[in-house]
Amino acid sequence: MEHEIQETCYVESPEQATALLNPIRAEILSKLTEPASATEVARMINETPQRVNYHLKALEKVGLARRIGTRQVRNLVEVLYQSIARTFVISELLGWHPETVQRIKDQSSLSHLISTSDRIKRDALMLMDHSEQSEQIPSATLTMKVQLESEERRKQFVQDYVQAVQALVANYQSSNADDDTYNVILAIYPECGQGGDSK
Repeated sequence: MEHEIQETCYVESPEQATALLNPIRAEILSKLTEPASATEVARMINETPQRVNYHLKALEKVGLARRIGTRQVRNLVEVLYQSIARTFVISELLGWHPETVQRIKDQSSLSHLISTSDRIKRDALMLMDHSEQSEQIPSATLTMKVQLESEERRKQFVQDYVQAVQALVANYQSSNADDDTYNVILAIYPECGQGGDSK
């Protein structure tokens, strides 16, 4: 099944740009350089098919992904989607003020934080079911606080943090598909005071 896909798409629509700034939707698009169903994409990004299907319909609505066919899987008919391009560049012609873009990115990041915490909760409950069956489930969490008083310092911390963890994870990568795989999730957000006010 051959379908033409652009190498680069210059996004000039505010609706498309807003969709691209949503981390989950951007991640879904990155998996759609080849035709895939909602179930396949969900498996790739460790999400539920229902949630992926919701985001796929939103991406289709703004024209960033398209339906390219269907296929029979047992008794079900799966819809196949594909991204319209391999890479996306948000055009400066949109004329958005940098602060507006940053605000949209921040809100998208908070939405992603919520969906990630839901994913951790769901996975933890599944793992607890296994542990109740006498199977030992190793896991670890680390909570820290750091003072980041300026935007530049916050950006530098996130950059250093990601690079350090990427280097650490790279040291533990294995080419053996039979090795146990662990999820590593990074999160950073302002501390909330009593009453929910952020500090």
